[in-house]
Amino acid sequence: MKLLSVIFPAYNEEKMIVRAAQEVGKVLESARISYELVFVDDGSKDTTWKQIEETAEADPHITGVHFSRNFGKEAAMFAGLASAKGDCCVVMDCDLQHPPETLVEMYRLWEQGYEVVEGVKRTRGKESALHRASAGMFYKIISRAVGIDMSRASDFKLMDRRAVDALLEMPERNAFFRALSSWVGFRSVSVEFDVQERTEGQSKWSTWSLIKYAVTNIVAFSSAPMQFVTFAGVAVFLLGIVLGIQTLVKYFMGHAVEGFTTVILLILFIGSIIMISLGIIGYYISKIYEEVKGRPRYLISRKIDSRVDRLEG
Repeated sequence: MKLLSVIFPAYNEEKMIVRAAQEVGKVLESARISYELVFVDDGSKDTTWKQIEETAEADPHITGVHFSRNFGKEAAMFAGLASAKGDCCVVMDCDLQHPPETLVEMYRLWEQGYEVVEGVKRTRGKESALHRASAGMFYKIISRAVGIDMSRASDFKLMDRRAVDALLEMPERNAFFRALSSWVGFRSVSVEFDVQERTEGQSKWSTWSLIKYAVTNIVAFSSAPMQFVTFAGVAVFLLGIVLGIQTLVKYFMGHAVEGFTTVILLILFIGSIIMISLGIIGYYISKIYEEVKGRPRYLISRKIDSRVDRLEG
């Protein structure tokens, strides 16, 4: 029987490790699907790793990966994919906001020959108006860069081993899993799901962390901010032409050219555009610098291998 690997990025999820293992395991066992569960502890500050160790002792399907420090969710997902042994892999949230029952539907579609099964949000659950608006703007930019509608996209998706290997072979360090997993192509299909409410613990995503996450991934995958610099330059140039024509007309009509306030405002406006543009270019240069250094996406300090192969063999 083909093996399914389920990857759980976990950061301060001590209350959800046991429950996630039990609920996902129960669903997959009832569907007679051979599986392993890969928990990646992203440098948690609570007892998440201890919970993974204790769960692995009781459950042979558990693989555990422990980072030397916090490297972020993207790194955790790639580490889970690299450690997975399955013929196909699914990435899902450890807080079970991605419904475990959808795994069976994804697996059956994979058995039919689909190589990427996208989890598409039917509903987004409870979100503030600010979060929903900012998320909409973020996905519009990413959708334009990728050429695929990502307005309802999520990290919850199944990938065939060939697609996983193609993803892991990509050399960039600042990788955006949600976009890259769509960019690799392969035969794909989508499955709708409703985002479930978190039952334990609290979300680790503050407004500021979401903004940082959005900026980092937009820069990692898209050149749209660089295009903003060009558009801003063109806008300032056109404004300069209009004001230049206005000044010449007044001069030839014999009117004194007034506008000390206008000059100050123009200097402030143009200076602001220049500084913003330099900031965007500088951010891209800093990301290029990180890529050139070639440091690994993550460092693993401890690891637990599942015993599922030995039991089935």
